[in-house]
Amino acid sequence: MARATSVALRRGVGSGARTLHSSRTVLLVAGLAIASAYVLWKNPPLASIEHGEVGVRSNRLTGSTTELREGSAIVLPGLHTLRTLPLRDQVYRPQGSLRADGESPFQSVEGLSLGVDLSVRYALDPTRVSSVAGNLPNDLGADIVQPAINGVIYKVMARYTVREIFSSKRAELQQAIETELKPRLAADGVLLKGITLGKIDLPEDYRRGMDRLLAEELATEKMRYTLVLKEKQVEQTALEAQAESVRREKQAEAAAKEQVIAAKAQEEAMKHVLPFKQKQIEQRQLEAEAEKQARVKGAEASAQARRIEAQGEADSRQKLADAEAYRLQKVGQANSEQMAREGALITRHPLLIQKTLADKLSDKVQVIIAPPPADGGFIGGALLGTQAKATLPANTGQSQDGWQDDSQEQ
Repeated sequence: MARATSVALRRGVGSGARTLHSSRTVLLVAGLAIASAYVLWKNPPLASIEHGEVGVRSNRLTGSTTELREGSAIVLPGLHTLRTLPLRDQVYRPQGSLRADGESPFQSVEGLSLGVDLSVRYALDPTRVSSVAGNLPNDLGADIVQPAINGVIYKVMARYTVREIFSSKRAELQQAIETELKPRLAADGVLLKGITLGKIDLPEDYRRGMDRLLAEELATEKMRYTLVLKEKQVEQTALEAQAESVRREKQAEAAAKEQVIAAKAQEEAMKHVLPFKQKQIEQRQLEAEAEKQARVKGAEASAQARRIEAQGEADSRQKLADAEAYRLQKVGQANSEQMAREGALITRHPLLIQKTLADKLSDKVQVIIAPPPADGGFIGGALLGTQAKATLPANTGQSQDGWQDDSQEQ
């Protein structure tokens, strides 16, 4: 257009210079060039489409539309209109419904207010951008998505109790919201990607009652599990007792079988042991008989040896006795003869008695000095303090007779 305008301007200027007939035409062309330059400056023919967006270019003359992706696109002023729409996932979180005492809390079937941390993720359907772009408002989230989400969520929340929303039916509630919200958004070319139910803010009074109820339920649940545990323990004890009984029966059966096997083995062994024992008994009897015979023979030999020894000892003693008698006889005869000789010697020499007495007392008395008696009596009489009353010849004769008698007796 600018090139055409410049060509027309040159032609008009050339024509005005050649003809100089119509100044009116020159002014018209100049105004047209200035207007075209202003339009091009205000509406540049190139537009940029960012990443994650799609452009829909509409032709005003033909009414056709063209989808343009990321990059630059030619948009002629007055001929084309370009609209960019986001293809990224977007998240809607109703801020007024986060708390039970917020601006727009949800309502349960009991009529209680509660806050829900709700997140709805959505995106424009890329396959239907060309068909719905002309009907979509400028603010897709505020004009289409938010009203649809609020209309569905408030209606679905009102079907459930606070307890169901809080605990038991969260998944069912989320599935119900997705089921109703997805076709409604799909009619406007919006894809529902997912719904997330986060923290649920309960009313204060209901929370206190819920806490007490939960505590009681927990106690009841604990008691139930305790009873179940006790029942399981009883069953376990019964099963253990039954298992112990079965184990003992099996052990008794095994022990009985072992005893039977042992008895059979012992019986089988006795078949071989009894003949062996019989032979052992016979052998022991023979050994006892042989030992008896040996002992008898030994006793007889011992008795015979003892008799021989006794006979020999008797003979030996007899011979010893005979020898002793013979010795005594010979000694007596020698003593008699010796005494006879001594008596005869003393008769001849009476002082030998005193000498003999001094010899006997020499180990007790070192020096004995005594004069011989005047009367010729016993020298020991003076030592003992006695006086001889008989004369020596008489005593001597008496002693000699006594000795001679003793000698004859011996």
